[in-house]
Amino acid sequence: MNESWRKSSYSGGNDPNCVECRSLDGYRVDMRDTRNRRLGHLAFPVGEWAALLADVRADRL
Repeated sequence: MNESWRKSSYSGGNDPNCVECRSLDGYRVDMRDTRNRRLGHLAFPVGEWAALLADVRADRL
């Protein structure tokens, strides 16, 4: 089980639009705002997360 939050290597030091992600159990991906970590996180099923990333990579969003 990986409890470490990860931030994109594309995130700059001063960019206010960063999110962090983690996968705890292989069934969901958690995402949170790096500027407002205390506000909690959103959870997505792994399949939905993969579909989102595919759409972003294909520039469909």
